[in-house]
Amino acid sequence: MKASAYRNYLLAILMVILAFNYVDRLALAVVLQNIKVDLSLSDTQLGLLSGIAFALFYSVMGLPIARWADRGNRIVIITVTTLLWSVAVALCGFAASFVQLLLIRVAVAVGEAGCIPPAHSLIADYFTREERPRAVARYMQGGPLSVVIGYCLAGWLSELFGWRAMFVMLGLPGLVLVALARFTLKEPRSSVVPEERTIAATAGGQPTLREVTATLWSNKSFRHLLFCISIVYFFTQGIGQWQPAFFMRSYGIGAGELGTWFTVIWGLGGLIGTYLGGEWAFRRAAGNERLQLRVMGIAYGVFGLISLGVYLSPNRYLALGLLGLASIGVNTTSGPLFATIQSLVPARMRALSIALIYLFANLIGMGLGPLAAGALSDAYRPWAGDESLRYALLTLCPGYLWATWHLWRGSRTVSRDLSLFKESSHAIETRYPAKPAVSPERDTVHST
Repeated sequence: MKASAYRNYLLAILMVILAFNYVDRLALAVVLQNIKVDLSLSDTQLGLLSGIAFALFYSVMGLPIARWADRGNRIVIITVTTLLWSVAVALCGFAASFVQLLLIRVAVAVGEAGCIPPAHSLIADYFTREERPRAVARYMQGGPLSVVIGYCLAGWLSELFGWRAMFVMLGLPGLVLVALARFTLKEPRSSVVPEERTIAATAGGQPTLREVTATLWSNKSFRHLLFCISIVYFFTQGIGQWQPAFFMRSYGIGAGELGTWFTVIWGLGGLIGTYLGGEWAFRRAAGNERLQLRVMGIAYGVFGLISLGVYLSPNRYLALGLLGLASIGVNTTSGPLFATIQSLVPARMRALSIALIYLFANLIGMGLGPLAAGALSDAYRPWAGDESLRYALLTLCPGYLWATWHLWRGSRTVSRDLSLFKESSHAIETRYPAKPAVSPERDTVHST
């Protein structure tokens, strides 16, 4: 297989793995009520299953797995962890009690923590700095693709066969993906010398966690991107978790109709937005991270303003139309944002940098975002009545301007920090020398 064809194939496999990595979380939301009735659970127990219990293990376990990915075989890591969460998702269908289901969900979280950091690290090795925004955007289309699969497929499978059979059937495709990844993907560290200066690490030491965090924290642009993503997760999780309840309460939309609308808005809209963002960065701003960050900052600001319109709309159709427009706009940031992060950090720290970002983003976003929205809704209820949730979500929308501020500040330092990248990479490789790989293929792997 030619190098360019293989790289596209790699992205396709990683994207589908990412999609199924997310699907079970959406599927769980679809069948929470069925699980509650079947296992006689309380809403608090359901919240624990779908919230902090999953987020805590997913976020924390991402760190040791990412440390492994920064020095080990990332294909092996992806296959092992995909096998774990695929089997665990299928086992959800056999849970007979709350405790059993909770322990299985913890296993799912541990497995799914090994998907994103190694994948980002692999993509950074196979694509140059100029190509990364488009490559990362194509990979992250797995997120909106999971919305389409999760809402449509999970809903129909649950309705036709029950929630238990649904989980079993959602776990089976992961086993096929495990085989494809294990036997058709290759780890560049074990066989290829990169085109650029950085050495492919097949052996040797690794920076300590303290050295990694100190290096990342000293990078001003990385700090701003970390704050930006954590802030965005806080508001998107806080608003997104309550969006279905808002449309049901304020516009009287039923669950089935709303599921269809959200599949189109967040699924199809997300796919379009993610693709357009990656293509724009590659064609119009390749190698110009300063411009990319500024445009992303504008996108988040506009997203916040359009979101205000969603919750001020007098009818459901205008609200849903604005939400669709907002979905396309905000998803344009995914590829350039994470590609910039990978270009800012040394190769030995790429997986861990993503894991650290997801640690803060998930704990802050999943842990505090929905809680803040719910608390505001309760606080507004004495004067707003049944429309209290509308005003709570309105209150949160301007928060995206905070993310815009961090992106704008990051754009002012990113050029300097990128120029310091080679220095820090060289220092890491000098201090922790790796055994050079063999069989160079100049057109296959890039590491800048």
